[in-house]
Parts: sequence; structure tokens; C-alpha cells
Amino acid sequence: MLTRLLASINLRRARFTENQSGFTVIEWLVIVILIGMLAAVAIPVYLGVQNNIKDASVKTDLANAKTAIIAVQDDTGTMPATAANIATITGATGHGYTKGSNTSTISYKYLTATTYCIGATSSTTEKFYVTETLDITNNAIIAAPTDCTW
Repeated sequence: MLTRLLASINLRRARFTENQSGFTVIEWLVIVILIGMLAAVAIPVYLGVQNNIKDASVKTDLANAKTAIIAVQDDTGTMPATAANIATITGATGHGYTKGSNTSTISYKYLTATTYCIGATSSTTEKFYVTETLDITNNAIIAAPTDCTW
């Protein structure tokens, strides 16, 4: 009886291994390598997009600062005096000035009665500036005017 039972179990095992299907070790290895190659391409692209977003946030902060400075000038009739921190300029925060988390530093420099420079550094270490006549510019592409340093 035991031999018949063992024979029956062995027969079932033989049928199971004949019908068994799946991936071989080589196929799994190829899949893992392909996933690794895709990750090697996708991760740097994703990081580059993140840096571009952080820099765009700094540019927005600069645009808001320029708008606030112009609004303060319109309210008071004069350009605000030099301030290391734009938030300390009376009325700037009330006119839309904000500093986002991606802006490491932002500073305002009074040059003349009608000219100024606002510079900012992104958390990606890129530097941007804006003046009364120039739009927001990357310091690495076009160097800031010599009297506009921060």
C-alpha cells in the first residue's frame, strides 16, 4: 500500500514538472539588466527637471521682488535704500514680495535714483539677477553688471 501511495505521489510530481513553466535565471538576469539601464537614463533626467523647477521658483521670486520694489517706489516717490534683505524694505512684503524655499539668498542693491539690481541664488547654486531695464538673467550666461554684485 505504501509503495502504491509513493508511486502515485511520484507520478503527480512528474506531471507537475512536465507542465511547469516560468522564467529561467538568464531571462530574469536580462530583465534586471534592462530595468537598471532604464533607471540609469531616467534618474538623471528627473534630477535635471527638478533643478529646472527650483530655478524657475527663484526667477518667480525675483519677478515678485522687482514688482514690490516698483510698487514701493510708486507709493513713496523714491527708490528704496539699499537693503541686504528685501523683506526689510518697508512695504515690500505688502506689495507681493515673497521668498520661496528654493531661493537661498536674495538681495537688493540701490544704484542710483532710478536704477537698482536684485540678485538671487538658487538652492542649485545658480545665480540670477534683474535690473530696472533687464529681464531676469542667469549670471552664468550673461554676467551681472559690475556694480550689481551680491
